[in-house]
Amino acid sequence: MKLHDKRVAVTGGAGFIGSHLVDRLLAAGNLVLVVDDFSTGSLDNLAQHQGDERLRVERGDIRDLAQLTKLFQGVDHVFHLACRNVRLSLRQPTVVHEVNTSGTLAVLEAAVACGVKRLLYCSSSEINGTAAVAPLPEECPFRPETIYGASKLAGEYYALAFHRAGWLPVVVARPHNNYGPREHWAGICGEVIPRFILKAMAGQPLTIYGDGSQTRDFTYVTETADYLVRLLESDAALGNVYNVCRGQEVSIADIARRILTLTGSASGLDHLPQRPSDVLRLWGDATRIAALLGSAPSLGIDEGLARTVAWFTAHVPPTPENLARMTASAWENLEPEPWLLGPAGTTTGGQS
Repeated sequence: MKLHDKRVAVTGGAGFIGSHLVDRLLAAGNLVLVVDDFSTGSLDNLAQHQGDERLRVERGDIRDLAQLTKLFQGVDHVFHLACRNVRLSLRQPTVVHEVNTSGTLAVLEAAVACGVKRLLYCSSSEINGTAAVAPLPEECPFRPETIYGASKLAGEYYALAFHRAGWLPVVVARPHNNYGPREHWAGICGEVIPRFILKAMAGQPLTIYGDGSQTRDFTYVTETADYLVRLLESDAALGNVYNVCRGQEVSIADIARRILTLTGSASGLDHLPQRPSDVLRLWGDATRIAALLGSAPSLGIDEGLARTVAWFTAHVPPTPENLARMTASAWENLEPEPWLLGPAGTTTGGQS
């Protein structure tokens, strides 16, 4: 099956990965419905498609089954990317659970009710926690460090249960540490690579939590978007789980050094205490997706970082206003849920 001239819904389609997926779907000649609550996504991410009648954007909450059932009428396929992020789950885990788990159940129910033909559930490498084995295959001991990771794992189980029950053909994708143009850089959603880039351009120290030895499997976002489409198109992928990764681990300290070189910056490094519930090692096994599709994401980290630096240089200047939006440990400024305060009135679990 090829995704061409199909009606495709993308939840979270105004977000970082979601907007690149929309680019890919429109380029392939599909009609695309974006459902997003704009809590982290932005219309700016879709500005390049302004005036394109093939794109329809609806503000919606994926927990609202009635609204989803209305929106999914006539939709052929669904990519479910909408979620709340990992750092929010450090202070407000209940809303992360509600959106990522209950919201996923509502998306699945609405898809069945509307006769959707296939659904791709976008999970996260965060379900693994710190790698117990490396590289991490799809079937490994799951040890999520956060409610975010646990909620994404619950979403996987729900999606696969729908498939096994015969209610809805489903494929599960686990993207690993995406980076590239439009990546979140401000506030609680800010990710390490764009924050490093802006700090380096401004000549400010790059903030590293802990000693920087933590590793990630960084994957360029346009490759992820392409492989999400290819997974949904594959009949053989249905009912299975696939890592979407390069299969190479890179340390945070190494990323910092590479960005300093690319930007020609003399910025130093500012080491802060280890983040709470941080994953210390992550390295995905790309064997399964390569066997299915003949390849896995392959863009090298140096080329990907160079492209990312070029985009941020052109689109996000390191102004005082922008730099002020990158407060270190931004999650600490979030109001914690009352039960997290405990009997002494201070945040529990080492999250302060």
